[in-house]
Amino acid sequence: MVDVNTEIIIDCPISKVSEYAADPDHAPEWYVNIHSAEWKTPKPLSLGSQIAFKAKFLGRELAYVYEIAEYIPGKKLVMKTANGPFPMETIYTWQALDNNHTRMTLRNKGIPTGFSKMFSPFMSSMMKRANMKDLKKIKSILER
Repeated sequence: MVDVNTEIIIDCPISKVSEYAADPDHAPEWYVNIHSAEWKTPKPLSLGSQIAFKAKFLGRELAYVYEIAEYIPGKKLVMKTANGPFPMETIYTWQALDNNHTRMTLRNKGIPTGFSKMFSPFMSSMMKRANMKDLKKIKSILER
């Protein structure tokens, strides 16, 4: 089991951070490894929405579909893979520290299978590094 939790403080109001982060169309802008996001269900984002992502991780091309399992605007977003090589759950949470500072957490948990299973001893540390890069990138985008 891989369970990685990372967080960052972003100098922006919670509404700006949560709206940007929860929009799958923005994922390729701030996720270092995600190249594209394609809606499989009609917009807007809601329970059951499905989004297909293409990414590169550990030198491999990955294609997977996330389904929205829980969405509380401005508070929490939970996505689970509906298919793909690595059953995964991604959870975003947002907490207002004051009017202009937001704590964003990014948690990934799952069970590596197939090719990924070979790397499971290193998976947590690699994912933690990648997640921190992603959080630093969203922070720089939103604080511009």
